[in-house]
Amino acid sequence: MATRERRLNAQAVGQRALLVANPKSRSGGDPDTVATLLREAGLDPLCPPADGQGAAALIRAHAAEVDRVVLAGGDGTMNAAAPALLETGLPFAIIPLGTGNDLARTLGIPEDPAAAARVAAEGRLRAIDIGMANDAPFFNVASIGFGVDLTRALTGDAKRRWGKLGYAVAGIRVLARMRPFRATIRCGDQVARSRTVHVAVGNGRHYGGGMTVSERSEIDDGKLDVFSLEVGGVWGLLRLLPSLRRGDHGRWQEVLAAEGQEVEIRTRRRRAVNTDGEITTRTPVLFRVLPGAVRVFVPQPEGPPPLEISEAAPPPG
Repeated sequence: MATRERRLNAQAVGQRALLVANPKSRSGGDPDTVATLLREAGLDPLCPPADGQGAAALIRAHAAEVDRVVLAGGDGTMNAAAPALLETGLPFAIIPLGTGNDLARTLGIPEDPAAAARVAAEGRLRAIDIGMANDAPFFNVASIGFGVDLTRALTGDAKRRWGKLGYAVAGIRVLARMRPFRATIRCGDQVARSRTVHVAVGNGRHYGGGMTVSERSEIDDGKLDVFSLEVGGVWGLLRLLPSLRRGDHGRWQEVLAAEGQEVEIRTRRRRAVNTDGEITTRTPVLFRVLPGAVRVFVPQPEGPPPLEISEAAPPPG
């Protein structure tokens, strides 16, 4: 189908999409390029100038003009858009152009922008959970300790220069000055006091450029997964890295793990909390899950189409 015909068809069925692109993303978020891909996929993109507005402000300003939002960027772009997605109820799609792209990985969104654009136009809607850290929403994970220090060390320049390797470069710097701290963790009726270097509360499945929250975690399971790394130092953390990538770290004696719909964390002194790579709040922090709070376009299930039986077919026998 020609591009003009696709666009007319998109307008006819109401597939008007607000494009929110992060021009600073590592993979390039040029709105014109992304808009072209969306048109070729059959959408009719609305591309308003940002004029210094963030993702949430753009969504609120144009919510009445569109029936979906397309977020072109990384997990930081998703995090910035989350409050407005909750408020407006608009479904969203992802063009993964960031460094980690953990939400896209969790949802099975293809890395190729053209393929992701087709999912934005033709995918199925999936209701997913949102985590809340005090009043800050997040998709993937929130953390205290090592994760916050890593966020501060992982500059935008390092992401653009090193890509996913930037996590390792920044991690080496952070490991050299890592110090344990004490945290009180309440999950449901269970209360634990932990001497830890890192506490994470996961809503999604992946975080940190490919780490796994838990081998059982899903972004629509209606619960949060919390773990605390009670290691003595650098070598203890390095020993856990393979398990942190697989998500089976909860089997280790040095890891305190739990799950529930609500998690409260208190620390002796106030500590910053990182949500999806952005420092958004501080301890004490109450985490809770909002089940099925937003809808996102994901790939259609693979497999052959259902077998059609003709009405004219004779009965068996």
